[in-house]
Amino acid sequence: MYLRITKRTNKDGSVVEYFQLAHNERHPDTRKPVAKIIHNFGRVDQLDRQELVRLCQSIGRVCGLRFDDPSAITQDSAIPVGLSADMKIKQTLALGCPFVIDVLWERLGLKKCLEAIEQAASAKLERALLAMVANRLCMPESKLGVWDRWLSTVYLPSCQGLKLHHMYEAMDLLHANIEEVEKTVFFNTANLFNLEVDLIFYDTTTASFHVDYEDDDTDPNTTLRKFGHAKEGNWAPQVVVALAVTRDGIPVRSWVLPGNTANVTTLTKVRTDLRGWNLGRAMFVADAGMNSTDNRAELAKACGKYLLACRMASIVEIKGEVLGKRGPYTTFKDNLQAKEVIIGDGERRRRYILCYNPGEAERQAKHRQMLVEHLESELASHKDHSANAQWAIDLLASRRFKRYLRTTKGGQLHIDRGAVADAAKYDGKWVIETNDDTISLEDAACGYRSLMVIERCFRSLKRTQIKMTPMYHWASRRIETHVKICVLALQIERVAEISCGMSWHHIKRALATLQVTEFFYLKYRVLMRNEVTEDTENILKSLKIKPPERVIHMSEQDPNL
Repeated sequence: MYLRITKRTNKDGSVVEYFQLAHNERHPDTRKPVAKIIHNFGRVDQLDRQELVRLCQSIGRVCGLRFDDPSAITQDSAIPVGLSADMKIKQTLALGCPFVIDVLWERLGLKKCLEAIEQAASAKLERALLAMVANRLCMPESKLGVWDRWLSTVYLPSCQGLKLHHMYEAMDLLHANIEEVEKTVFFNTANLFNLEVDLIFYDTTTASFHVDYEDDDTDPNTTLRKFGHAKEGNWAPQVVVALAVTRDGIPVRSWVLPGNTANVTTLTKVRTDLRGWNLGRAMFVADAGMNSTDNRAELAKACGKYLLACRMASIVEIKGEVLGKRGPYTTFKDNLQAKEVIIGDGERRRRYILCYNPGEAERQAKHRQMLVEHLESELASHKDHSANAQWAIDLLASRRFKRYLRTTKGGQLHIDRGAVADAAKYDGKWVIETNDDTISLEDAACGYRSLMVIERCFRSLKRTQIKMTPMYHWASRRIETHVKICVLALQIERVAEISCGMSWHHIKRALATLQVTEFFYLKYRVLMRNEVTEDTENILKSLKIKPPERVIHMSEQDPNL
């Protein structure tokens, strides 16, 4: 039985609506439902609205329900009659990001893998790891901050009851089984996106600590924090973080090594670990910092084939023979040109690929001209060009200007025009060395240019999203596990970004609008989500995630609480 609205169009074009009480009956011949009119209330514009309100209230009394007219306002209170004075709002919690992260966590096999590792304690420890990973993607906090402050602001009911000791026990569980977890997550991700692991991009970064002393090797629990030159340029106790990712920025595996570890040492570890994963044909791509005789030997053992950038200005063979090679470039897409240069014969044969981007060459030339004009203006503003003057010392110490400045035997500062002309030879060019004779010019050039994807991963890890530093741990196993938690967060971030075609920053901002509010109404406790915005709905569709139910939870509650 239902209230039916019918319409009639008059001769003058006006439309009249009628209210009717009806119910459906099945036609004896066609067996199709047909509406049967029980009562006509009359025209809508002539109907007394209060009669319908009284009818609703009388039906409510019989059914044990309460109906209030929201248009009526009491004299004693400004509260609408439709909202009971007994209704209370306790809190509003973030729902969008934690909900999506929880779904992706399970989709990548993390829940199943961790529960299988340790049946006895997995219920709490697996949830504790989820909480720590989700926190890195939402609002990075320390482990104490996750337990003490952050969990109370989000809707993660499965994480209720977690204690601080669960966080640290979960870290130890992950540390003991990290290889199995990393392998499971990567291959689940590879199957999810049908990834072809043909290129592996590898690089290292550093994470420094605000301590005065490096770790003492006599303590087996603290061996990672060693003095070294950080990527930010300072000298401090640090650890080296190595990361291997696919061309799509999906982490393959990560490593945490002592802060004084050289690049060739990191490659030895990588060679051993990746060989055990049986990735098939995978080419190793790295920047010029990895290109040395020892590193190339290790890379050849690790993955067989490599693609490495070269330092153009410091290698005589490249400066003389590769850059001086005559012949036309082959033009590819996106303003990219390349040509092959072969040096030597037989086993000593080396294959170089000289790449050139005219647009980048023009930009670099303009930038250099701007620097030279600035130097000319600076020199013209001083009568005394002594290299001992403070302004001259500042210029010579500047990373921007010092390469174009020289000091004469008489101690006078001047612009080195030869250095300016020499720098112009490298505008828009870069050189790649590879031991793979089958890779095409275009694949090699485009493959190396994609190396910026790992730089973006490191930016997200260290500064923009996940914020791996500062670290508050001192035990080596906890430092390593903290990095692994951040890499797991990066894995979920990249899965979401690839699925949605947008950055995690925009995804998180849209999901932040999805919240859950906790109501107290009489003796009931109700948790309801707000309406899903269009942006949030599109993101959930891209991730193939069904929005949570509008009424998330309802239970009886003591009204005095």
